[in-house]
Amino acid sequence: MNEIQQMTATALVGAIRRREVSAREAVAAHLERIGEVNPAVNAVVTVAAEQARAAAEAADRLTVSGADLPPLHGLPMTHKDTHAVAGMRSTNGSRVFADHVPAEDDPVVARLRAAGAVATGKSNVPEFGAGSHTFNEVFGTTTNPYDPARSAGGSSGGVAAAVAAGIQPLGEGSDMGGSLRIPASFCNVVGLRPSYGVIPAPSPGNDGAWLGRTGPMAREVSDIALFMSAVAGPSDRVRPPAPLTGADFSGPLEGDLRGVRVAWSPDLGLGIPVESEVLEVLTRRLAVFEEAGAVVEEAAPDLTGADEVFRVTRALDFAANLGPLVREHRDLIKPEVVWNVEAGWELSAQRIIDATAARTRLAAAVRDFHARYDLLLSPAAQVLPFDARLRYPSAINGVEPATYLDWMRAACVLSATGLPVLAMPAGFTPSGLPAGFQMSVDHYRDVALLRYAKAFEDRTRCVDRRPEVGAGTGQDVRPVTTVAAG
Repeated sequence: MNEIQQMTATALVGAIRRREVSAREAVAAHLERIGEVNPAVNAVVTVAAEQARAAAEAADRLTVSGADLPPLHGLPMTHKDTHAVAGMRSTNGSRVFADHVPAEDDPVVARLRAAGAVATGKSNVPEFGAGSHTFNEVFGTTTNPYDPARSAGGSSGGVAAAVAAGIQPLGEGSDMGGSLRIPASFCNVVGLRPSYGVIPAPSPGNDGAWLGRTGPMAREVSDIALFMSAVAGPSDRVRPPAPLTGADFSGPLEGDLRGVRVAWSPDLGLGIPVESEVLEVLTRRLAVFEEAGAVVEEAAPDLTGADEVFRVTRALDFAANLGPLVREHRDLIKPEVVWNVEAGWELSAQRIIDATAARTRLAAAVRDFHARYDLLLSPAAQVLPFDARLRYPSAINGVEPATYLDWMRAACVLSATGLPVLAMPAGFTPSGLPAGFQMSVDHYRDVALLRYAKAFEDRTRCVDRRPEVGAGTGQDVRPVTTVAAG
């Protein structure tokens, strides 16, 4: 990698502001890196080079104009292919939208563009973002920069692989059941699922949707804060407004773990199976918190009912948003998406009522837990990056999943709480595969979460172990194992 490709987003934006690097040079380095490593990992599936060069030229004119510069001025960035970018092919990883070119940006893309980011293309996703392994019938499979025979996770697997491989330092993803956290863990990067409404993500089919979130992914925590400072803030499309804005994330990010009450749970109190190699990496790192002055105990909130809250809420959201497409294009849509939608159609009123009551009990349990603990640590992914030819892991510690969601359960149950959660690189197995923590805090303590993460990052510097991406073609790796959705 050249010097520009190695920079953090914070460093690159600063260099552009100081006229040490032009936006055109930044975009050129970005496009060059796509050419170098994308054949091995298939992270970027649409490249809009001419649009990006034109936007970079406009950014350079603004640089010399004397005008105030936006926070992400000149930063090149591909966008997740489930997020619409005006004038750029945006497929959702689906044959239904293989040639779709939207007229408007999604809200997060509009905010990134207004903040000065230069849109350069789209990163790969599983179809409609369903599942935490990135493959589809339009573009094939995204693989892991640390081992291109293995999964990069999903649904934000394309951006995770792009960030890890040095294509870009910063990007946006989304997370319903671990779609930021699992690929971040698989690719040794940081992924933040923020508190509700901090980055407004309105749902077209359900104005009251709360489960899915939009958030950033980066190699370092400081870049996560930079993204949030540029994008966070209220929208008239999401009510009520969150009590955090970009200004809350713009101050110095000084991490300190002294006196922090930390709970560690390998299975979140639910007996969730986790591969032993993952737990070995994470348990070794608990000493980092203790040495920094934190008080670490094994504990977890009472997550009884969290599985049902997640499954019912997810099914409702899928039916509301994708139901019409499944009715019209069932034969073109992967079985996992059809299964999710049909699960929503089959929900009874009593089951929805029961899930609502369970969510109320869950909220009370979370309040009680965070009256005693500041920070919860748990595995971000239950498995190491797995064979990219699989649709999902066939078993964990001998336990076979009943559905394609079960291997993501450690992430899903925390989604059900609505809490902000961050995936944080924690280290590597002897074979060189990454593993990471989920770090979660109480509602709207997102800034404190970043400070805790920064303190851990400063002491471990897992990010400094970069992948050596060689030649290859990730597009040839197609999932071949067929497992029923449910």
